[in-house]
Amino acid sequence: MVTASPAKSSRLWDGMSLRQKRVLWAWSFLAVPILFYSVIRFWPTLEAFWLSFTDWNLLRPASFVGLANYIRLVNDPLFWQVFRNTAAYLVIGTPLSLLISFAVAYYLDRVTFMHGFIRALYFLPFLTTAAAMAWVWRWFYQPVPIGVINGFLSSIGIPQQPFLRSVTQALPAILAPAVWAGLGFQVIIFMAGLRAIPSSYYEAARIDGLSEFTILRKITIPLLKPTIVFLVVFSSIGFLRIFDQVYNMTFNDPGGPLNTTKPIVLMIYQTAFKSMEMGYAAAQTVVLFLILLVVSLIQLRVLKDR
Repeated sequence: MVTASPAKSSRLWDGMSLRQKRVLWAWSFLAVPILFYSVIRFWPTLEAFWLSFTDWNLLRPASFVGLANYIRLVNDPLFWQVFRNTAAYLVIGTPLSLLISFAVAYYLDRVTFMHGFIRALYFLPFLTTAAAMAWVWRWFYQPVPIGVINGFLSSIGIPQQPFLRSVTQALPAILAPAVWAGLGFQVIIFMAGLRAIPSSYYEAARIDGLSEFTILRKITIPLLKPTIVFLVVFSSIGFLRIFDQVYNMTFNDPGGPLNTTKPIVLMIYQTAFKSMEMGYAAAQTVVLFLILLVVSLIQLRVLKDR
């Protein structure tokens, strides 16, 4: 085995420029985390792509079936129902959560009395376990005399609502705690973006006589563009991958009545660990991955152009 001598290695190192040495040191430190991330992330992703072309139930070796799983997916009515549910979570949840969190952050940034305490209260739901939070909200939606919301509605003369047992109300009922859960994180990020805007911009705008709405439209929102881009992509990925709220709030009937609340992730879980169809579940996972990729790229492109 031939190895480089210490003298030769020293001459090679001495012959490098400062920039080359910095690059070498940087890649030396990055090598371990890149290798680790590749093993735990990229390799399972490639395995999922391979399994999507196979028929495997954990009890026998996987057999190659080509595009059979994807053809079955396209012809599966349940998949299109689940796809519409997931799209509803994305289209309704993302803008709603961003609008609410921005409004809270915009006005909370002007509050001086107990500012830290109020900010902590908004951030607390983000730290709460999703399963525990979902069961609390499920209790809220119960009929009288257990449910808090129906108890309040009855006290003001409004009939009780079925909420999680309704094909029309179940999805909004699950969307509400999902939006509430991520509100604190988005508020903190928006506030960080607002604090990063130099106050001199606002002072100059007020001297010029601009209204608060004009300042918001022409100064605050344009300068918050990097923050908005990050939160739009982050929030969209979260709603596309929604699972905990749906599974725990519809525990007796996962996916709600007539599958009106079932998202893609829950479908993948049931296909893999209840039906034991790992190849079909892998195909669903690949489709979810492609949806996440396409939605993220479109959002980044659109927001970048604007």
